[in-house]
Amino acid sequence: WRVYKRVAEEHDSEFLERYTTNLDILMFNHSGLFSTVSTSFIVMMGSNLSSDPSNTMNALLKQLMQIGLGNLTEAGSKPADPASTWSLTAVTLWIQMIAYASLSMSLLAAFRAVLGKQW
Repeated sequence: WRVYKRVAEEHDSEFLERYTTNLDILMFNHSGLFSTVSTSFIVMMGSNLSSDPSNTMNALLKQLMQIGLGNLTEAGSKPADPASTWSLTAVTLWIQMIAYASLSMSLLAAFRAVLGKQW
């Protein structure tokens, strides 16, 4: 039994060392870097989810200039709001959904690696 116990302990220690090394690689290199890159893309694409505020400012300034020049009929009685004509495209929505799904899966993989390492 002593021989079996020694061989089994050697095999188990090699297996655990290999397992922990693989989890470290998965956790830090793949999941961590991919999550960082995915997050930076999501932040960069965040401006596509709302209208451009400079368009609203330009429309309001144009309306103020018309009022200042005395063209009240051309300026209109309501403030200009180009944001009301803006709409989110289906392509942008799908890209955002895929980006958030990939970030979620990457963070879930890192979480599972941490749980596996602690187990």
